[in-house]
Amino acid sequence: MTESGDPRRALALLWGRPAPPRRGPKPRLTVERIVAAAVAVADADGLDALSMRRVGEDLGVSPMTLYTYVPGKAELLDLMWDRAWAGLVPPGAVGWRDALEHIAREHWRFYHRHPWLLAAATSRPRLGPHTLDRYEIALAAVDGLGLTDVEMDAVVALVEGFAASAARASVEARAAERRTGRTDLEWWEATAPVLAELVEPDRYPLATRVGAAAGQEHQAASDPEHAFAFGLARVLDGIAALVAARS
Repeated sequence: MTESGDPRRALALLWGRPAPPRRGPKPRLTVERIVAAAVAVADADGLDALSMRRVGEDLGVSPMTLYTYVPGKAELLDLMWDRAWAGLVPPGAVGWRDALEHIAREHWRFYHRHPWLLAAATSRPRLGPHTLDRYEIALAAVDGLGLTDVEMDAVVALVEGFAASAARASVEARAAERRTGRTDLEWWEATAPVLAELVEPDRYPLATRVGAAAGQEHQAASDPEHAFAFGLARVLDGIAALVAARS
């Protein structure tokens, strides 16, 4: 939730509680339409492009009109964040490990669908319905395993935090490709021969051997999707050890 402003008003907007009716003509817009337009801007051009003026232009109204529905950009971002998580698919009737893997992969998918979520993240949660749905779904995956409530919360934070971190690397790699017009493979093919001329293998024997093996495997300096899958498996291994210790 926004770190400034009126929390009562912000929460009322997040939970869809309408403001008292106003006299005058019927409102031209709804909060949902404004949020949908703002999400479309952020999806297409990133958070740097988001402004009340830009959203107003896309909706054919002045920025001042938007302020009669949403107090400001900070509250709009809260609404965008919460709405973006709508449609998160819960895991089916599977064991806790498969459930957590499913949740992590859902987060990976959502961050790639809405890359601006990574830039919009804050340390203070936006306590809207879809955000709490997300938390409830994740907690249900580890309920009944013998973990304390604090441990359950920490496990959820670990899995979700790892998914966000891994997705950030992947999103940034895609952004670099768009920005430079060069794929990771093309960059590696241009860089590797020059590096081979400059680096003495005897000075970096491990880096030379392992880096060459990884580069050949990934056809790039790194592979974010492979790193995500490998790291997620190790995170789940660690949680499995914790669950076993509580049994």
